[in-house]
Amino acid sequence: MKFMLKAAVGAAAIFASFGFAQAETLRLSHQWSNKDIRHKVAQIVADEVAAANVDLSIKIYGSKSLFKPREQYRPLSRGALEMAVLPLSYAGGQRPEYNLTLMPGLVKNHDHAARLSVSPFMRSLEEIMAKDDVMVLVHGYLAGGFSGKEKCITKPEDVKGLQMRAAGKAFEQMLAGAGASIASMASSEIYNALQTGVLNAANTSSASFVSYRIYEQVSCYTPAGDVALWFMYQPLLMNKSTFERLNEQQQGALRKAAEKAQAYYLAEAKKQDAASAEVFREAGVEIAKMSAEDFAVWRALAMETSYKKFASEVENGQQLLDKALAVE
Repeated sequence: MKFMLKAAVGAAAIFASFGFAQAETLRLSHQWSNKDIRHKVAQIVADEVAAANVDLSIKIYGSKSLFKPREQYRPLSRGALEMAVLPLSYAGGQRPEYNLTLMPGLVKNHDHAARLSVSPFMRSLEEIMAKDDVMVLVHGYLAGGFSGKEKCITKPEDVKGLQMRAAGKAFEQMLAGAGASIASMASSEIYNALQTGVLNAANTSSASFVSYRIYEQVSCYTPAGDVALWFMYQPLLMNKSTFERLNEQQQGALRKAAEKAQAYYLAEAKKQDAASAEVFREAGVEIAKMSAEDFAVWRALAMETSYKKFASEVENGQQLLDKALAVE
């Protein structure tokens, strides 16, 4: 019996020395349904890793079934969760630098977002994540727009005097600077607020505008197009120590899967904006377009409101902001 036990231990040691790992399952958490683009990104990674046959599998826990949306980053950083798809700004309380990933006018369009993802700005964010034992597997941004109950919104003067819901504090600061009154609420509450007159206008993601049927309550929609003010960074993250203890084949499978998922994420994010505009158009809602000149005026306002506040409140905030603004 002792001989058999020693033999088993010896075999395990030999396998370990050659970089073999036992079959392992990683848990991936997110807050959305299985129809959502972010779930599909996670599913691509899981499917590709399974197909690689490297003794590694990924079990996805969607629809907030494992952790609450804003509580995912902490267990991820502590190794109590292996993977998660989440808006990085959700962890802005722990790392205020992350609030820069939901900042008005910082991202112009999806191609600009892709360039930001491989820029010195993103490397600086990844260095901060590494301090929390977190790394990025898949980069991704989703866009959003404006809707108005009685009029179109394309430039700052359009929101003056309106009661608005904005997606994120930085957007609230900018819109307040343009003369709007702010009503903070979850995107799921926008419909009823528009219906009851609590809101005149709203700002949220393309997906939320459609999924919450906002087209039933507004007369005009300004979707993300050639330019857009609202972009939110929503990556697939992984616990860094977990990744590093995997063998070379498993790490390679994850990276290859992530590459495929990231290409899908970018392509589908672009389609999502156009699809949302079509849904509103079919519902009889007027479709407005924000021009590059409108975008420039909004960004100038953001610099005097949201950007200034970020730079004053976050250590090295101005340097990080400058890195982001340097990406053309």
